[in-house]
Amino acid sequence: MLALAWNDKSKYFVVGKNPTGMSILLNPRAWDLVDQILNEAGEYRIVCHELPCGARVLDFGVETTGSLAAGIKLAEVCTSGLMEIKLQRSHLGSMGWPYVSVMTDHPVEACLLSQYAGWKIEVGTFRAMGSGPMRAIAASEALFTRLGYRETFYCCVGILETSRLPTSDVVAEIARKTHIEPRNIILLVARTSSLAGNLQIVTRSIETALHKLFELGFDVRKVLSAWGSAPLPPLAGDDLTAIGRTNDAIIYGGEIHLMVSGDDAELAEIVKKVPSSSSDQFGKPFQQIFEDAGQDFYQIDPQLFSPAQIVFQNVETGRVHLGGCVNSEVLMESFGLSWLDSRT
Repeated sequence: MLALAWNDKSKYFVVGKNPTGMSILLNPRAWDLVDQILNEAGEYRIVCHELPCGARVLDFGVETTGSLAAGIKLAEVCTSGLMEIKLQRSHLGSMGWPYVSVMTDHPVEACLLSQYAGWKIEVGTFRAMGSGPMRAIAASEALFTRLGYRETFYCCVGILETSRLPTSDVVAEIARKTHIEPRNIILLVARTSSLAGNLQIVTRSIETALHKLFELGFDVRKVLSAWGSAPLPPLAGDDLTAIGRTNDAIIYGGEIHLMVSGDDAELAEIVKKVPSSSSDQFGKPFQQIFEDAGQDFYQIDPQLFSPAQIVFQNVETGRVHLGGCVNSEVLMESFGLSWLDSRT
């Protein structure tokens, strides 16, 4: 089923009916958010570059400092404005610690159709993990076929996790797969070890659980709303350490609640398979796992990429199902905080 709409640039766009039946358009929402960010770029310590091909690159933390507020904005764009993101105080060990809290009433659209980093971008020596609503236009991942969704719009917005700013050659590859003119492409870029990059990765606690459920064959349309939380890691001095810490934050410290509908027997069974502890690689710091895999995310056991703990709340029966638990020991080691345990 197709819906037809008219945008303010006087061009038609057509979007496939999304999996939950709502007429949410991802790239237009993200484009509007970027417009707002550009008006306040200086406040967020963001720098905008226009490439020779006409595309714009917003540096959130590659060659610029960025900020925590920029990290929240980056995550908002990555989820097409369908997720509420904030920092809150909690505890890590005996110490007060910032946690990243996320909430969405549109988990499939925000997380799977937009936020999931399912586009591996390789152009020459350039490497990046691509996420954001541009994926819904390329729709080259099996995920979009299985969910029956593809979006067509005159522009697209993407997020790149990388240590280098993309060139016109990188944009040309994205333009080829999305059939979007380069001048209508906007890329938001941050390295993992930046303030913004560090924070936005930790906002993926719900996304990792939803993708795990999707891969397990669960009907993700039964997930109506979601809340998640994970500790914000100390900023690392290099990207490799940052990759380890941000993934450990979710794998060993992420806690999520999913409000779902369905059969309690099915939920009780699958909740055991979702947490990161279902992977044989669970228990080791992610940096070690990443190095053993040749620093290739796609060579790591996919069962590992999920939160430490998951709670199902069945909105039809009121039953609660729990799987997994937080592993503070690995978290403290990963964050360089093991010394706290030896204090008297």
